[in-house]
Amino acid sequence: MKNEVKIHEVDPSLDSRRSFLKLSGLTLVTAGLVLAGCSNNDDDNDMQDNTLPGIKNGVFDLGSGDFGVLTYAYALEQLEADFYTKVVNASGFNSTFNDIERQVLTDLYHHEVVHRDFFKAALTGALPDPSTQLLPSLAFNYGSMNFNSRNEVLATAKALEDTGVAAYNGAGKLIKSADYLLLAGKIVSVEARHASAIRSLINPNSKDFAGDDIISTSTGLDVAKDPSKILPIAGGFITTKFTAKYLP
Repeated sequence: MKNEVKIHEVDPSLDSRRSFLKLSGLTLVTAGLVLAGCSNNDDDNDMQDNTLPGIKNGVFDLGSGDFGVLTYAYALEQLEADFYTKVVNASGFNSTFNDIERQVLTDLYHHEVVHRDFFKAALTGALPDPSTQLLPSLAFNYGSMNFNSRNEVLATAKALEDTGVAAYNGAGKLIKSADYLLLAGKIVSVEARHASAIRSLINPNSKDFAGDDIISTSTGLDVAKDPSKILPIAGGFITTKFTAKYLP
C-alpha cells in the first residue's frame, strides 16, 4: 500500500512578464499545483520503495527514492525561505534596496515560503509515518553576513538560486513518479526565473541571466548537479545535522 500525492493543474492567466515573476511561485500551490488528497493504490509502482526518510543511527537521513528526493527538495526550500524571510525583515531593507529590488526580493520571499510549505504539506500527506519520517524544521546560520548590505544579500541570493536550479536539474533523473517529475519541472522553472532576476539586479542589461557559468556552451542547458555536490554548499548555512547516505 503506497500513499501518493495527487496533483492537478490549473493554467493561471498572466498578462505580463512582471506579473509572471510575481505570481509564478504563488500559483504553483494556490492555483497551479493543488493538493487534491492522498490515495492508496496496490498497482502503483511509481514510488521507489527504497530507504524512507527518518532517524538512522540517531541522525535524520533524507532517505532515497522519490520520498528521499522530495525531502531533499524540502530541505533546500527551507533554506531559501529562511534566507528571504531574513532579507525582507532586515532593519535596512527599505533603505538598502530601490523600489524594483524590493519588489523582486519580496516576490521571491513569497515564492520560497510557498515552495517550502507545499513540500511540507505534500510529504505530510504522502509519507507512511510523517511523525517520524518528515524532515524537521531546520536551523540556519549565515555567519557574519550583513543583511543590510545590498552586495552581500544579492551575492548570497545568486549563489542560492543558482544552486537551487542545479539541484532540481540534477535530481530529476532520480524521480520515478511522473507526477513528482512534473512537480519538480514546474518548480525548477520558477527557480530559474529567480536566478535570472537576481543576476539582472546585480548586473542590469547584461547577458549574465544566462551566463556561461550556469548554461553549458555545448548543450545550451542549465547546469545539473547531484545531491552530493549540492548539500556541501547548502550545508554551509544549515546548522541542523542530517545525512544523505542514500542519495548519489
